[in-house]
Amino acid sequence: MVEPLRDVIARHGLQATKALGQNFILDRQLLARIAAIPGPLAGATVYEVGPGPGGLTRALLETGAKVIAVERDRRCVPVLAELESEFSERLTLISGDALEVDERAVAGDGAHIVANLPYNIGTALLLRWIGGPWPPWWSSLTLMFQREVAERIVARPDSEHYGRLSVAAQWRSSAKIAMTLHRSAFTPPPKVASAVVHIVPAEQPEGVSSQVLERLTAAAFGQRRKMLRSSLKAYPGALGAIEEVGIDPQRRAETVSVGEFVAVARLLS
Repeated sequence: MVEPLRDVIARHGLQATKALGQNFILDRQLLARIAAIPGPLAGATVYEVGPGPGGLTRALLETGAKVIAVERDRRCVPVLAELESEFSERLTLISGDALEVDERAVAGDGAHIVANLPYNIGTALLLRWIGGPWPPWWSSLTLMFQREVAERIVARPDSEHYGRLSVAAQWRSSAKIAMTLHRSAFTPPPKVASAVVHIVPAEQPEGVSSQVLERLTAAAFGQRRKMLRSSLKAYPGALGAIEEVGIDPQRRAETVSVGEFVAVARLLS
């Protein structure tokens, strides 16, 4: 019988630390549901960031996946080493900062990224994964975020959460909230609810520079309450481009669809 996670944590004297943005999930059934979100993983490679005491890591290994886990907290290394010995060659542990790992080198092309991300680096890692060369090295992203961040990722125009992150996540991939979790699902409970976002890459629109789109949305949403004619006036050529696309310069950024931003960025690229 598998040892309860609460007992594993107690045996190793582990406690989640706020400085590392840690919040542990102890319910193994819930962890198995998260591990199932990407679909069948038997024989696949999974890249996990912030495994902590290894609850999600075990759930992923039990699907038959090969897991590469990156953990910065050295206190968690002994418990993860136990998993490493139990699952033979299917778990590779990397002790270090996920922001400094050459992910493609260690995971290879086609890996699935699945992680209960530390809250303090979650958005930075997401932008790194969705902002790189396309098609990306990963096959899918299954990531835990604070509920508000998750809603920003999947938001549609004319909603309070729609912004730069929405466009970045949706212009060449599909994003959806696959599961929501009450704060009581974690130890210690965070102050806010959480959600798991599932992102699958799509084909990149032709003739569009990701850097141009990023600069365009940064300018447009940098003053989101202002009309585009004001927020984009410092971006050379942007006002002419939105008029050529047929966007009224009196509109605000939050009303402009992902497709419209892509069309403007294509003219500016």
